[in-house]
Amino acid sequence: MLSEWIELSLEETRPAAHSGRLRGGSYRLHAPGILELTPTECRATARACVFSVGIHGNETAPIELLGSCLARIEAGLLPLGAPALIILGNLEAISRAERYVNTNLNRLFRRDLDETGMEPDRARQLMSAVDDFYARHAGRERLHYDLHTAIRDSRFPRFVVEPFAETITRPEQWRWLAEAGIQAVLHQHRHSWTFSHYSKHYHQAQAFTLELGRALPFGHNDLTALAPMTRLLKALLEGREPRGADPARMAFFRVAHELMRQSQDFHLCFPDDTPNFTEFAPGTRLAEDASAGPCIVQDEPLSVVFPNAAVELGARAVLLARPATPPG
Repeated sequence: MLSEWIELSLEETRPAAHSGRLRGGSYRLHAPGILELTPTECRATARACVFSVGIHGNETAPIELLGSCLARIEAGLLPLGAPALIILGNLEAISRAERYVNTNLNRLFRRDLDETGMEPDRARQLMSAVDDFYARHAGRERLHYDLHTAIRDSRFPRFVVEPFAETITRPEQWRWLAEAGIQAVLHQHRHSWTFSHYSKHYHQAQAFTLELGRALPFGHNDLTALAPMTRLLKALLEGREPRGADPARMAFFRVAHELMRQSQDFHLCFPDDTPNFTEFAPGTRLAEDASAGPCIVQDEPLSVVFPNAAVELGARAVLLARPATPPG
């Protein structure tokens, strides 16, 4: 059943059984796109793991990557040793191969959310599922990897965003991510209400948004570049301590400013296909906004991350970042 779970979820087909046995554990379907794996015996090193994919519907490589892990578990090739919550995020957007249907799901993960509609309702359902999962495993360290791909090229095709929160990221996380092929880290500067931020802010989890290359349609992803990341996910699902590497091999950045779109008359002053982490020198005009005025690089160079002029009013159009010192 696990090998077919993604397809069944997207087809809105209800499986005949909502629970069953696996090698070393069991599974339970809590709701469409929400699957929990429970080991018969947890390893001492096991974390309570949340792995989410498809929060943006056109980001398919992480879905295929996680699907291959589930198939190995079902085939008995990957013994389960840690509790895991597996989440397919925006089911309708995945089915449509679109980023979202009405609004960006990955800006809605806050407990005081008062918006209505399909995506806000899905955000509430996913928040509740995470709350319940961590409550069932209260004695274990909490972890949440929200797996994405970017809509544009990048100087660093595989990078992570560390959400802003008071919870300190443990040193082993940087070592694991370095070994998993992550090339850069972006530290957020304020609350962002993404899914990984939710788990870090409300549950003190070790949590990241992982960008694993370029967004492509199903069947067009070359997962060979993600083999190190696959090894990390397998180790966590088995409850083993993953291998690590020197974090200094990754480039570190910190958000200096978040440029928001304030008016309909808004545009970025650089090409739409500018890669993430492209650096602009002082004096460069980055954006024009009829309400907020121009955005010009001041005293130090700035790198652009996630530039997108076509966002909703009041939404983030680009993150502006500067190099940061590696931890430790």
